[in-house]
Amino acid sequence: MIRVGPAGWSYPDWEGRVYPAHKPHGFHALPYLAKFFDTIEINSSFYALPRAEHAERWAALVADRPDFRFYAKLNRDFTHLPEPGADVAGDDWEEKARAFSAGLAPLVRAKKLAGVLVQFPVSFLHGNHEVRRLGRLRSLFPELPLILEVRHQSWFVRPATDQVRGLSYSLAYVDLPEAWNHPPGWHEPTGPIGYLRLHGRNAREWFRGEAERDDKYDYLYTEREVDALAQKARRIASAHDETAVITNNHFRGQAVANAIDLMFLLQGRPIPAPTEIVESFPHLGPRTRIEGQRGLF
Repeated sequence: MIRVGPAGWSYPDWEGRVYPAHKPHGFHALPYLAKFFDTIEINSSFYALPRAEHAERWAALVADRPDFRFYAKLNRDFTHLPEPGADVAGDDWEEKARAFSAGLAPLVRAKKLAGVLVQFPVSFLHGNHEVRRLGRLRSLFPELPLILEVRHQSWFVRPATDQVRGLSYSLAYVDLPEAWNHPPGWHEPTGPIGYLRLHGRNAREWFRGEAERDDKYDYLYTEREVDALAQKARRIASAHDETAVITNNHFRGQAVANAIDLMFLLQGRPIPAPTEIVESFPHLGPRTRIEGQRGLF
């Protein structure tokens, strides 16, 4: 099974393009998206430690979807800040790890959490210190399936891939604008989860120092690019126990449009889709079955 879905669900620029402009009483974006996708990546856990009451509600909101699974991003304190140690005042990683795990525990109990994404920036190069850091993170989260997203090519050759495998990480497949130091198009599997994460290929904004988040992820994959990515997803699925394709080119709902594109190619049939997204991206018309009616509420 190849699950496909977007990264996150809380974006103001999705209003009227993905979500209805006029919402019914009690509308929540998560179950709305879960009608169309069988996975979503939780972004909020990257910016703040997750809270159990939120996770419990998320599990309840998708309880009627037995095949739906979440993936959650590890909090950025573990990946984007210096590792606590002799040269850093205080070492609160163990406390934060307990809080992070406790916050996601309701999803684990509900069997809705498929894995945790450990995402490092491109400045995180392979080396002894970095491997030890991965080992420590593994020891802090011994029961969680961990997926490693690294963006520097030094991690995609031996002995790095052997070390990643030895630490029981599934090494993510990452689609980015081309650069000499970015990951290769293919690498050998290191774990049971095949995780293809699509960031778009907006090279002009990606490498512009002043670019904001929305600038970098403002990209719609072309039909030819989506075709190649669907073939890659099938190849990944043939080498892993389970596979997820996560679209992170979120700006103005493009992640949702491309997720539908991929599902259409992978499933070979029209995909249920909300009216708003098809109106925003007319090329989806022949690939979708419209659900919902503008102006109904």
